Amino acid sequence: MSVEQRGTVSDTDPSAYKQWSTINLRYGDTDRQGHINNAVYCTLYESGRVDFLFSTDGDSVAGAGTAFVIAKLALDYLKEMHFPGDVKVGSKILSIGRSSFRVGQAIFYKDQCCSTAESVIVVIDPDTNKSIPIPDTLRRVLEKIL
Repeated sequence: MSVEQRGTVSDTDPSAYKQWSTINLRYGDTDRQGHINNAVYCTLYESGRVDFLFSTDGDSVAGAGTAFVIAKLALDYLKEMHFPGDVKVGSKILSIGRSSFRVGQAIFYKDQCCSTAESVIVVIDPDTNKSIPIPDTLRRVLEKIL
């Protein structure tokens, strides 16, 4: 279902996503009611973003002298999730600007869309904390999942 049809911040249809991360839910992710805690959703989305923004050795795909900051994060909670199990986080790039980009994401649990998110990420110089143009290396990575 599209964003317009559902009224969510990102798509609920898994075919809309090009980048996928599988994440194991932990017992410690649950709240008193036995659901996955709402704050954990943010961590699941972060894990999905890290999978395409950093290499397996932890280096930023944007290169040295760069850092990422979240300027916006909007989430829709659609369905409960429970321990145990795995979730799949789908990610796609919605747009690429001069120094920032928008990421659309969704969490799927047992083949059901349980949450959607949109984030705006700004590339900065960590020494000055000022935005910088998106490096070409990062732009190429982002364009692959646009």
